[in-house]
Amino acid sequence: MAAKQGSLKATITVAMSNYLEAGSIVAGAGGLTLWMEYLHLNDAKLGLLGALSANGFGSAIGAFLGGILVDKFGRKFIYKYDLLVYMLGILLITFAFNFPMLLIGYVVTGIAVGAAIPAAWTYIAEEAPKGERAARVGWGQFAWSIGPAITLFLSVLLAPLGLLGSRIIFAQLFVVALITWILQQQINESTIWTEEKEKSRKFSGSQDVSWKQLFTVKANLKAIVLLVGIYVFWNLVAGVMGYFMPYIYETVGGLSASQANLLQGFLWTLTVAGTYFVFIKLGDRVNRKLLYGIGAAMGIAAWLVLTFGGMGMFELFTFVVLWGIAAGFGAQAFYGLWAGELFHTRYRAKAQGFIFALARIAVGLISLVVPVMISSLGFQTAGLIMIGFLLIAAVVGLVMAPETRGKSLEEIQEERYGTVPENTREARK
Repeated sequence: MAAKQGSLKATITVAMSNYLEAGSIVAGAGGLTLWMEYLHLNDAKLGLLGALSANGFGSAIGAFLGGILVDKFGRKFIYKYDLLVYMLGILLITFAFNFPMLLIGYVVTGIAVGAAIPAAWTYIAEEAPKGERAARVGWGQFAWSIGPAITLFLSVLLAPLGLLGSRIIFAQLFVVALITWILQQQINESTIWTEEKEKSRKFSGSQDVSWKQLFTVKANLKAIVLLVGIYVFWNLVAGVMGYFMPYIYETVGGLSASQANLLQGFLWTLTVAGTYFVFIKLGDRVNRKLLYGIGAAMGIAAWLVLTFGGMGMFELFTFVVLWGIAAGFGAQAFYGLWAGELFHTRYRAKAQGFIFALARIAVGLISLVVPVMISSLGFQTAGLIMIGFLLIAAVVGLVMAPETRGKSLEEIQEERYGTVPENTREARK
């Protein structure tokens, strides 16, 4: 039986893609050194795996293509195929015995991860009741946070098995993906997208919009500036953390690999708690700019402690608590919410695909220089750069963030684009 339109079951079913995506990013990062030893990889090959993975250019390509496909063929369309591609990539990694097989697995998984992102945030926002949209989007963030937490704790438990442990972690992602794919075949198409498609067919014969419209319509430009400002800059820090935080804990903080994974697992557990108790519970009830500001301030404070605090256990624990909780209601959660609210239905997924691709390209580029940045400039300088990125995200969000609580997507759309005749293809401010 298909999940009821707008049901929490459908939201969680779609959100499970986020569990798989974030879990694969952390599993991929955690297994890099093991693959390096097994396949005798040099730094260039190791960098290539990181850059083309689900944390970098692979997901950027997927998000760009996914946004186009989701706006053209529907939100549910991506769920017919995406996890099948994901499972293929996961299998290639799980059973890899040479570098080409491993690299292809990382790239295929990355593309599948990216393609599902605009579909997930868009579908959840469009199907959410207007008084529960932050809560529903929060379940996507909740699933995204659980993926790394479980993966990191599994890494600690399976560490004695070496590379076999990493293969087992990817194997469990395959099993979860298979179950999720079966459940996703039962969800309905987005009602809002279906209605918009019927209008466009009736009056213009097509629902397609050009890239020019995405960047020339005033309401689109405002939303892009806001979302790039908060998400791309915040994600530069979060992306570096996702791949390099255990490395920083070990090389700068002197922790063992198991201690580093436990600490990072605890951080993600706090993010799960922050998402549930703050974003899901309060996002539809409390001023969103206030929540965003508190989260941004906590994130900046966390990096100030890490950068200038000496990186003893007290400083590391303080950093983990501040960042972990704040990330639960920080820029990514609000990106998922505002990206779903601020674009007209005809632009929504394509715009998200573009912004997410931009964020992943930025992370891929900075990932190429992070180890050199830390070793040549020192960690304090690298930390100051991270703080600078967070300050930009905080200022943009506090200046430009809209207050959309309690409004339907149709109401927000009319406020931002004006009342547009149904036979007019371009939305105008």
